[in-house]
Amino acid sequence: MSDKPKSSQTELDPAQVAEFLKRHPAFFAEYDDLLPELIIPHQSGQAVSLVERQVKLLRERNIEMRHRLNQLMDVARENDRLFEKSRRLVLGLLDAQSLEQVIAGVEDSLRGDFQVPHVSLILFSESARYANARCVSHAQARAAIGHLLDSGKTLSGVLRPDELEFLFGEAGTLVASTALSPIQHQGLHGVLALGSPDAHHYKSATGTLFLGYVADALARVLVRQRPLADEPQVS
Repeated sequence: MSDKPKSSQTELDPAQVAEFLKRHPAFFAEYDDLLPELIIPHQSGQAVSLVERQVKLLRERNIEMRHRLNQLMDVARENDRLFEKSRRLVLGLLDAQSLEQVIAGVEDSLRGDFQVPHVSLILFSESARYANARCVSHAQARAAIGHLLDSGKTLSGVLRPDELEFLFGEAGTLVASTALSPIQHQGLHGVLALGSPDAHHYKSATGTLFLGYVADALARVLVRQRPLADEPQVS
């Protein structure tokens, strides 16, 4: 009677595993994620080479994890610096005794303490003219950058040339990336924009948290110092 083929087994015995590995010496090169789970004695040359491969893999993963940790620590340190600068700026705004001091203070802090090369503060007003701030009508602002303000949120990225010209004037040609935040509180509206010659400095949806905080604080301080002629009309 001839032997019939055996049915497939659910488990392999050690001899079958050993034979498979002999016929496929590059197996662990393709499945090196299994190496950290192996327990291999230092008894044969092949075993030693596998252990060395395992150690090499773990070392590489350790280096990668340390690199990620260093990146996180760098971000944390930068956030600490931004927080302290924002704190100084907000306290300076609260100490300001006039509208002129508020506007000069925020622009000086952003250019000096934050080292921002291009700063633009624009207030939207139909009648009042702030002494040392640029003012445009709501219609002008809507036509130029209305789509950037619709969400009411801080944003960053690369803007079109016409948007840069509206925000920064002639200096717009020097700006490659921008972060901007709407200024809005109790009828006061405007925009605070920061520009950088580096196209990657203000990346989309990044680096906007602290600018949003500053813009919110600025809006509330500006409302306190706003000329009476610019108060919203009550019907």
